[in-house]
Amino acid sequence: MTTAESLAPVRPLQRGRLQWAITDTLVLTKRSLRHIPRIPDQLIFATVNPIIFVLLFRYVFGGAIGTPGMTYPDFLMAGIFVQTVAFGAVNSGVGLAEDMHRGLVNRFRSLPMAPSAVLTGRILADVVRNSIIIVTGVLIGLVVGFRPTAGIAGWVGAIALLLLVSLTFSWVSSTIGLMVRNAEGAQSANYIWLLPLTFASSAFVPTESMPAGLRVFADYQPITVIVDAVRGFLLDEPLGWRGWGAFAWCAVIVAICAPLAVRKFQRRAMN
Repeated sequence: MTTAESLAPVRPLQRGRLQWAITDTLVLTKRSLRHIPRIPDQLIFATVNPIIFVLLFRYVFGGAIGTPGMTYPDFLMAGIFVQTVAFGAVNSGVGLAEDMHRGLVNRFRSLPMAPSAVLTGRILADVVRNSIIIVTGVLIGLVVGFRPTAGIAGWVGAIALLLLVSLTFSWVSSTIGLMVRNAEGAQSANYIWLLPLTFASSAFVPTESMPAGLRVFADYQPITVIVDAVRGFLLDEPLGWRGWGAFAWCAVIVAICAPLAVRKFQRRAMN
């Protein structure tokens, strides 16, 4: 090798902005997933949560809840799956608020990386984490009497919708996490709207048992539409308008929250 060749400048890889953004997102996704073996408490508690709800509703409340046309475990599990991924999505906002509070995002700003990767990397990691929790939920459901009749297409539809729900509510959680100052505030602010939205739905009881005014709200709010769609996929029942309605709700929520989260993140990161 000649001296001229050894002193030749090293040229960076020629990649487009989209390629760099995808690469940076995957790197930060890997960073978030590495926390699981280091801090397993989060995954353990997130896994125990649906088990507790399944046992509670199946054996404590299940005998008092009528579900015409199906057993209560078959009715219940779709609600458990949706609740689990929705609650798991809160981690996106909590983790993001914690990173902002500790100044970790400021360190990322000093690196040649796509700013959007901080958001998308954490959200993608939470989707992967929720996938693990869904598998646990299916297993505990089978133990307590859940008997899905879906074929391959039904399972693919249900899992795809659940992962989309995880992505959707992660954007909502991230938006809220960027509006508060610490992780505790992010967790409280997310559960304030998520708990009533989950319980005032068809997740655990038929909406027919609710008062008229509440039932009108419950029948058309996103959690009910999504739960009914997942239930239809898993039990091989006609979906009606709720099939496309569930995906439409997710698309609308992402279309609103994703730009808000990006804009809020840019403002917070520049301060």
